Amino acid sequence: MIEDYVRKCQVTNEERLCRGDGSGFAGTRDIRAVLSEPVAHRPGIAESQIQASMPLGKKVRPNSAAGKLETSAISSIFHDIRSDTVKLTIPRIKSSQALAKTSIPGTRRGLTPIGWCSQAEQEEHPEWLEWELIKQHNRRHSLGLVQNVATSDNIRKFGDTLKSLRKGKIEQQVSLEHLKSIQAAFEEFENAGRKYLDMEAFKKIMKKCLGFHGVHDQIGELFRKIDYSASGQIDWDEFCTYMQLKYKEIEESNSRSKHISFALPATIREFSHSEQILRICYTSDDTFIMMREDGNISFWSAELKLKRSRTLFERPIGRKPKWITDFTIMSQYNKFILSTGDREIQIYELSTLEPYCQITGLETGPLQLDYCSTGEDDCMILYGDDQGCVNILLLTSVGETLRTWKKWPKVDNLPTISIENSFLSPNVTCIRWKVHEDWVTQMKYYDAIGSIISSSNHEATALVIGCTTGTTNLEKQMKELKECWKEGKGTKSHSAPGIPQKRLECDQSVFRIHKGVKTFDFCKKNNLLVTGGIDRIVRMWNPYVPGKPTGLLRGHCAPIFSLYISTDDNKLFSVSTDNTVKIWDIEDQSCLYTANSKASRIKGDVSACHYVPGLKGLCIAAEGVALLHLRIQPQAKPDHICSHNEPALCCKYSHEFRQVVTCSEGSVVKVWDLYTGKLIFEFSGAHGDSAICCMTFDESGRRLITGGRDGCLKIWNHNNGHCLRILRKEGRCDEICDCIYVEMHKNKYVLAVGWDRRISIYCDSFGDHHHTQPPEPHWQDDLKRGHKDDVLCIAQCPPTLLATSSYDGEIIVWNMISGHIYCHLQIPPTTACRDGGAADKSVNKVIFLKTRVLKAELGASLVATGSQGSLAFWNLFHGGQLFSIFTASKVKSQISSLAVSNDDCLLYAADYVGYIYVYGMKDFAVHGPEVDPPKLTNYWRAHISAVTCMELIEEQKVMVTSSVEGTVRLWSMDGEFIGTFGQPEPWEIHAPASWKHPMVPYEILIDPLSMPIHPVLEEEMSFIQLSNFEKNEETIDNTESKDLQHRSPKSIISDDAVKEEIRKKTFQNNLGKRLRHERYQSLNKPVNHGGPVAYHTLKCFEIANAPNKCEKPDLSAAGTDPYATLFFQESTCKPVSEELC
Repeated sequence: MIEDYVRKCQVTNEERLCRGDGSGFAGTRDIRAVLSEPVAHRPGIAESQIQASMPLGKKVRPNSAAGKLETSAISSIFHDIRSDTVKLTIPRIKSSQALAKTSIPGTRRGLTPIGWCSQAEQEEHPEWLEWELIKQHNRRHSLGLVQNVATSDNIRKFGDTLKSLRKGKIEQQVSLEHLKSIQAAFEEFENAGRKYLDMEAFKKIMKKCLGFHGVHDQIGELFRKIDYSASGQIDWDEFCTYMQLKYKEIEESNSRSKHISFALPATIREFSHSEQILRICYTSDDTFIMMREDGNISFWSAELKLKRSRTLFERPIGRKPKWITDFTIMSQYNKFILSTGDREIQIYELSTLEPYCQITGLETGPLQLDYCSTGEDDCMILYGDDQGCVNILLLTSVGETLRTWKKWPKVDNLPTISIENSFLSPNVTCIRWKVHEDWVTQMKYYDAIGSIISSSNHEATALVIGCTTGTTNLEKQMKELKECWKEGKGTKSHSAPGIPQKRLECDQSVFRIHKGVKTFDFCKKNNLLVTGGIDRIVRMWNPYVPGKPTGLLRGHCAPIFSLYISTDDNKLFSVSTDNTVKIWDIEDQSCLYTANSKASRIKGDVSACHYVPGLKGLCIAAEGVALLHLRIQPQAKPDHICSHNEPALCCKYSHEFRQVVTCSEGSVVKVWDLYTGKLIFEFSGAHGDSAICCMTFDESGRRLITGGRDGCLKIWNHNNGHCLRILRKEGRCDEICDCIYVEMHKNKYVLAVGWDRRISIYCDSFGDHHHTQPPEPHWQDDLKRGHKDDVLCIAQCPPTLLATSSYDGEIIVWNMISGHIYCHLQIPPTTACRDGGAADKSVNKVIFLKTRVLKAELGASLVATGSQGSLAFWNLFHGGQLFSIFTASKVKSQISSLAVSNDDCLLYAADYVGYIYVYGMKDFAVHGPEVDPPKLTNYWRAHISAVTCMELIEEQKVMVTSSVEGTVRLWSMDGEFIGTFGQPEPWEIHAPASWKHPMVPYEILIDPLSMPIHPVLEEEMSFIQLSNFEKNEETIDNTESKDLQHRSPKSIISDDAVKEEIRKKTFQNNLGKRLRHERYQSLNKPVNHGGPVAYHTLKCFEIANAPNKCEKPDLSAAGTDPYATLFFQESTCKPVSEELC
């Protein structure tokens, strides 16, 4: 449906362009190709038409902004912006008709011949289509030139969205060659006497060096990010510093996102002195199967608990014992195969461990075994030998073949068949390829590519990927037939048993690797082949390009023993002979984690390894068996989206860059795009391991100031994570709870409060080049009459007032100019405090109603939180007066955050349960004290835990909230849920169809506290009142039921009436649509409450519980006749039945 709509709109636009004087554009031409051509070169537009549209008597310069109207074929604002902007040049009509005059409705003069339509002809896309185009990444047609801009607010919003979508584009386009050209341009300006460049010069350099033809605001935004001091000029050093730190933090953020590690030390099960383990296999029933060289097979649980163990071979007397070279499992037939040093292949039952049969007389000693099922009853047994050959046994009708082999004569109590006799069966085919010049170190068949990969220590044939059966060489066969015909002999066998043959060059790919290959692994999903060997280098290959590896992973100090590719995680595990385990990232080709033998406590020589994707664990056999489990980060639920992995403690909005900045308890700062909710940038370790408790912006909005539990304030360029300055006092530093940025005495300061119970003042001056800066001296009133408990909050009201609140409920209003106390305020005690109970008296937040402070009217101008979810309104004149106090939280939970609108008409309060309440403050407490609380205009639940911060963005009519649960969410001012920052689907603020509304977060929906409160529960009722209320309700119900019974006429209903009533309720025996209609009509029929129907008035009687007086009959008297026995029973029970009757 969407595609048809778009196609229809495109055809309509092309038809409009073809209108006019009849010689319009060709219908098959693309509108974008037409717009990219100059107007004078377009077919159907005469030069006279262009001249006619120009104003008379005035020469217009072709390159001036006033001389021509430039528009572009703008693609949909919800998609990525094209690098090249297609422009359309149309001469203006009058000099007064500038670019802003496009808001005039109707058709322009001079544009009709070209085919531009009027505003009435413009079609607006419905909102659903815009959002569908966002999701499907389809291109919308551009805005018409004559669209009424004056009556549409969306053009301004479109421009804002274009800016947000273009963020970061320039930084991504800068390469090393671009940096060299930019440096040369900076040096050219410096040689001309201009070391520092302003924004206009910087724009010229960037456009010239990058060939960037985008919007100027992209370059201007980059300039503002670099110029964090708002001086209006930058130099080459500042540019390089910004770019270097930006990419460094991006790289570190990417590494943090891919962090992975093992849980150390490993889980180890020690062995007594015994032979080494050859191979470890893992079955579908979560069991490890381990085979030793001496024939001992053991079964272990996933927790490395021994289930059972058995030795397959008895130790012979007078001769050498057998030793096993390898083993594998035939899971399809519940059997396992092992190869011995006596050139045998033995098959055992997996469940009973009893011997089944064996194949003897192999030409060479098998070293590596593999098994693959190729059909329902077909399989392939492969083994690599000590001569570098790959041997393949193709079996069909496997069940019948194995049963046939089992019938052969027994040797050492085991049915035995020689390899020559096995070839006689039509179900067995033997293929032997000469592949390597040294013994086979590893071999495996991959069904995904239908090939065998084998390796050896021989450099020339270190790794070979080859087919199983080989292609048909007709030329070679014809030559053999010709020779046999000349000699008069029969044809030679193509694949005689025991004679190895070499594959054709087209049947294999040979990888030449220095010092050979000890181990390898292959992943079809990533089309990746990895090899490792004695040279300690892990090589990554494209399996179809054997000439050169795609990557070299260096870091091991010993030969590589084993390699495993984890397809699900895109990780590579490598184990070396010194018991070092490394985890590599396949995409970045970087080492993510290293576990040495000292940390893992794995001792001895490694003999076998196996990685289990389901367990996320690596099993290593050495002196004992060790299991290394991956540390898996707790995965968030699919329906729960987290913005931070830790509690989000602060959120602020940057008006300069239109970004939302959040911080967490894990000292992580994240920068989000307000318009889409996507993560733009992040940096961690801002305050080491300490949490970030507060943040604010400077006056320009280009620098971020954070305060942490380490007692430090730090000033950042949050766009690249550059720490510009550290503000801290000498000696012991206590936790900082809140901070603000103010201007006093024409100087700028950072004020902070916390557990030191004082107001710390730091001067913000660019002339001070010290990286660490101490605070200014404290105010004398602060030292003598200041707070006596921890200060929790600080708020400013320009130009002079400052308010601080503490844990003991005290509020102090200061004069910032003089540093003296203006007034002391104390939150009145609650009912629980007056009764002697312990209650929280802390004041978490204070906020000024700035429009009321400077007025002479006696109105409340300060709002503070109190205990049990209360809010207090204070008048600051005459020493402070409490005008109103009321409970703002419906659940009486303490208020955690406050925010007011710019006109102080709305007050937003958030509590520790996650609710947000909106109160109308327009006329509240303006003329004097208030008894009743203000009007609650709206409330909703935003989070399931405490709301830590709330930020109103009135220019966009939205608000941001952060919570202890780690989520940061965006809401409309009316409480409509827009989305959670970090969610997979981006939103568009100006497209309500992209919002989550009317949905709410899933965790809020299922939380019990989100359920509406019953009106009875909202009132304070004692237990006695509640019980009396229930008794009264029961009395009323009984009275009504008695009256109903009294009013109901007692009537006797006959059986015929009941049958008639039932007949009316049944459906007719209609079939098909008629029957469905009747049922639907009956189900939707309104209930008739006119009175009881016939079967409702039937009398009900209790069944008499009559005792069973039947005596046990005497069967001897009745004999063996069953009929006589039945008669005897009836005669015995007759009095009882008469009694019941």
